[in-house]
Amino acid sequence: MLNVQNISFGYNTETILHNISFSVAQGQHVSIIGESGSGKSTLIKLLYGTYDLPEGEIFWNDTPILGPKFNLVIGYDFMKYVAQEFDLMPFITVEENIGKFLSNFFPEEKHKRTTELIKLVDLEAFTHVKVKQLSGGQKQRVALARAIARQPEIIILDEPFSHIDNFQKQTLRRNLFKYLKDNNISCVVATHDREDVLPYSDHMIVLNNGRIIANDTPKQLYNNPEQPLIASFFDEFNTFQEFQLGLSNSDSNVFVYAHELEVCSKSELEVKVVQNYFRGNTYLVEVEFELKSLFFYNKQPLVLNETIYLKLTESAEQRLALK
Repeated sequence: MLNVQNISFGYNTETILHNISFSVAQGQHVSIIGESGSGKSTLIKLLYGTYDLPEGEIFWNDTPILGPKFNLVIGYDFMKYVAQEFDLMPFITVEENIGKFLSNFFPEEKHKRTTELIKLVDLEAFTHVKVKQLSGGQKQRVALARAIARQPEIIILDEPFSHIDNFQKQTLRRNLFKYLKDNNISCVVATHDREDVLPYSDHMIVLNNGRIIANDTPKQLYNNPEQPLIASFFDEFNTFQEFQLGLSNSDSNVFVYAHELEVCSKSELEVKVVQNYFRGNTYLVEVEFELKSLFFYNKQPLVLNETIYLKLTESAEQRLALK
């Protein structure tokens, strides 16, 4: 288990992370999300021992994770880290990069293992190509394969699919996270992409200005976003006061996702159509309500400047009733 206990950290006189604590069980998948500058990458590097901790402690089981003052070579055998800079060896092949740290005493097992990993990241056609000739996305896939080559106990990923094309990303993501689960490898991933989180994460940590503002399951945070930052991670959303939706007489804010509004014949939500945005199988419609913009999805574009009425979907009413 990874235990992070009350860590704070900064560069020079500026504190980046404030009193961070959380844990990751063996085989658990935890995602860290937050805006740029929230401290995600700094936290990820601390988990790997890249920096010395001025305050707090990090343990993997009973082993303290220590920085360069204590370790001549940063990192631990049971832990692997894939940074946004891939740190590959450019003048050797994909196969040689992935197999670099596997034993040469068992050449058949080494070849079988590298072949398995090359298939996992869908690089069979580039097995004997030198890394310097690869695209950024291909290099990222090599880095991911190399990180799990020796079956670590925990892997730490910083924006692991950021360079990979969308049509390859979906399959790779499924394959990688399934592999980690099947092999009981713990995973901590810093990401801005909800598709890295919703289908795969057991827990989701939300950072804002270097502090944890939420730590729960993705489903719980999706159903009960307490701040705009959390709601915005999942989808387009709108902010209402409860009395505007007839939920209560309160002026407390409530967040409603774009797919939770629909057109109706008459309601208190009288709006004017401002713009339609094509999204493939649907349109994101922007409307004006009390001098502010609202957004909802609709199967067809609506007439600009037309007055229409909106209501909550049945599922939205059920979600909000459970808050």
